[in-house]
Formats: sequence, C-alpha cells, structure tokens
Amino acid sequence: MYYIYILYSKKDKGLYIGFTTNLKRRIAEHQRNSVASTKNRLPLKLIHYEAFLLKEDAQAREQYLKSGYGRKQLKSQLKRLFTKLHSK
Repeated sequence: MYYIYILYSKKDKGLYIGFTTNLKRRIAEHQRNSVASTKNRLPLKLIHYEAFLLKEDAQAREQYLKSGYGRKQLKSQLKRLFTKLHSK
C-alpha cells in the first residue's frame, strides 16, 4: 500500500504533504523531529490521508496536491476543518 498524507502545523498553520509506504512509521518520524522539513514546525496533526495500490497513482496524487490547483481543491474540500483549526 502507498499513502499520501497531509499534516497541519499548529505552529505556523501551514500544511505538509508527503508520501510513504508505512503511514504509522512516517507520522512517528515527524513527531520525533526526525524529518528535516518539518522539525521546526511542530506540533503537527495528521488531517488527511489517502491509500493507493499503485505507487505511480500515489505519487501522481501527491504531485497534484502540491500544485496550485491541488492546494486550492484541498482547501475547498477541508474548509470546515481549516475554519475550526484556525479558530483555536
């Protein structure tokens, strides 16, 4: 199984989009400060993930979500969640 996942940084209120074959392990690495791109953005919260059978499909989805159109769709899809997170 291949996963794309989205983390929300409570520190800077930004998103991190990633790809992995082991979601539990990868989230734990983020939480332990083992990932250079997120170590200064803790605490992080997993807000979304998707599972794929094919690596190519997961990588294509990750690239789409990292694009301008993908981020726009994501923010629209999760707007109620973002409203709740930003009001805290």
